[in-house]
Amino acid sequence: MLTLRNDQLRFTFPDIHPQADCHLTFHRTLRVPDDGHVYPLPPGLGKFALRLVDDYAERLPETWRRHGGVFMPLYQSEALWLGFDGGVIPQTLSLRFPCAIKVAAGKINALSGQPWHNGLSADPQDYVVTPEQEWLDGFNVGQGRIRQFVAMPLGAGYTVEEQLNGLAAHGGLQLAVYPLKADRFQHLLEESRRERERIMSSRRQESRIQYGVDFGLSNGGLLRQVIEQDPYGLDAWDQARVVRCFVHLLNSEQYLAVTGEPYPHRPFSARDYAQHGLPWFHAYSDGEALDVATPLADLPGLAALTQAKTGLPLADNGPLGPLNVRTLGETPVRQEPF
Repeated sequence: MLTLRNDQLRFTFPDIHPQADCHLTFHRTLRVPDDGHVYPLPPGLGKFALRLVDDYAERLPETWRRHGGVFMPLYQSEALWLGFDGGVIPQTLSLRFPCAIKVAAGKINALSGQPWHNGLSADPQDYVVTPEQEWLDGFNVGQGRIRQFVAMPLGAGYTVEEQLNGLAAHGGLQLAVYPLKADRFQHLLEESRRERERIMSSRRQESRIQYGVDFGLSNGGLLRQVIEQDPYGLDAWDQARVVRCFVHLLNSEQYLAVTGEPYPHRPFSARDYAQHGLPWFHAYSDGEALDVATPLADLPGLAALTQAKTGLPLADNGPLGPLNVRTLGETPVRQEPF
């Protein structure tokens, strides 16, 4: 089942467990320079607004009504990242329900660079796994790097969809969430509860002793980001219970016309942010990184595309200087600094 609450997509699987869920949010962020340097993770600058297509159907294109899902506003050349979360299962230590998530832009898989198809693939792995993967900032280009998701007009040749297919047919983002099979989750649940009871028993013993747009997405600048390998294996996922969602993108003027809601201020530039000494992030990971060659690695970045198409350099693409980089620990939290 799919619901929208407080600008958060909630994928739930109550027939597996009452708390079997996965939450997806879309975050504003800094667009890093596309200059060949590999940058640490930029901060989140607040969630994007999400609205149901069905609530505004009479003001939206027929193709959007047919796809359903949600829509969100962006400025041209604005960057975004996806956050993945889910509640802790009661009576466990910190167990969260695992899900496999496919992410595509213009029906091009963001991890493999292959055209969209139903179902999961392990070779190459074309999905992320939660809770191990807590966010995704862009298109996987291998070697622990991604190219940032950046909004660009559909039909102008900038999007990954157009670069690979030569067509501007879809745009937007496509999501598919697959739950862990019920028997596999029951095994995890029992293990976690036994471990919790062992720890609680140990603590009780110690206490006695001690008393106490249409838009599409282009491939922007490079970021350091590990895509975690699936620790459960392809057979662990219940591919019959998939929940899908189409995320349509529109610009700020279109969003105002459709909803009557003004869109927030334009995003900060990465240079202004860096010059104020505000934090960037390096995420700790003890999982095994996905490192496969994809067609995405061979595509030119947004700066090269802009220069080729307009003869002008990409705006706000200059060097940033020294950065205030913070390392997120073994329990990483992607912080909202404002």
